[in-house]
Amino acid sequence: MAGIVEKLAAIDPRIVYLVMGLAVLIPIIFPIGLRVTITPPTQAAFDAIEKVPEGERVLVSFDYGPSTAAENDPMAAAILRHCLARNLRVVSIALFPVGGDAVARDQMLKVTSEFPDKKETVDYINLGFKDGGQAPMARMGTNFKEVFPLDASGRSIKDYPILQDVKTYQEFALGVTLSTGIIGEYWLNLVYAQFHLPIVIGPTAVSAPKFYAYLNAGQAVGLIGGLKGASEYEKLLIEKYPQFEAAYSQAGVLTATKGMDAQNIAHLAIVAFIVIGNVFYILMKRSGRPGRAA
Repeated sequence: MAGIVEKLAAIDPRIVYLVMGLAVLIPIIFPIGLRVTITPPTQAAFDAIEKVPEGERVLVSFDYGPSTAAENDPMAAAILRHCLARNLRVVSIALFPVGGDAVARDQMLKVTSEFPDKKETVDYINLGFKDGGQAPMARMGTNFKEVFPLDASGRSIKDYPILQDVKTYQEFALGVTLSTGIIGEYWLNLVYAQFHLPIVIGPTAVSAPKFYAYLNAGQAVGLIGGLKGASEYEKLLIEKYPQFEAAYSQAGVLTATKGMDAQNIAHLAIVAFIVIGNVFYILMKRSGRPGRAA
């Protein structure tokens, strides 16, 4: 028995890496479809967009970069699909200094291509990146077009129908920040507090806990917490708008729901390795041989 334990304890670490890799890869290629339970913060975020009257504007701010795209991209795509399906007019901006303009461009191009009946400058527009954090955010509250006189392609927004009467935040029904880091807090501490624009926040999972205080205090109208929150939003979106089911079930398309399958299986594999490692340690210690806890 002791010999078998020693052999198992001496397994090449690369075997462990391979198992972890497969635990992540297989659920993405062959989705398991683990149950997704809707939490109140995500439901509140979904309901906030559902309550916006058709034709109203929603300001979507891409406050993250490629480093957190795995978490933020799925919630961004779901939010954009939801807005366009409800005939809301989407104005997107980017305030994150490292790649915010790139993720805004990619998500806007991808999602708007699914709505051939929607027209750029009429139903949606991407205004691109503006540096400075709080400074442009405060200025948009008094003169929006001074901050964004051009769109992401460098064209003047002067005659765009979607922005024809936009002066401040007051011409928007809702703001959405898809964020990592401090910028999400600026939207709540500055834009909501000073200009009273209702805010839905979509932070990464590691940042989400601090935003529950804002949600409970009524400073945010909804919260999509990381990949888990994004998977919940995807479920709500498909239930309300079944036409999106095909977009989320396509092979090769990485969605939050598939990502959660992979994350859950990977977590189970880690727990299993910890348990097995400690069992080996106890057995080796009882046999009088040196061992090390997992």
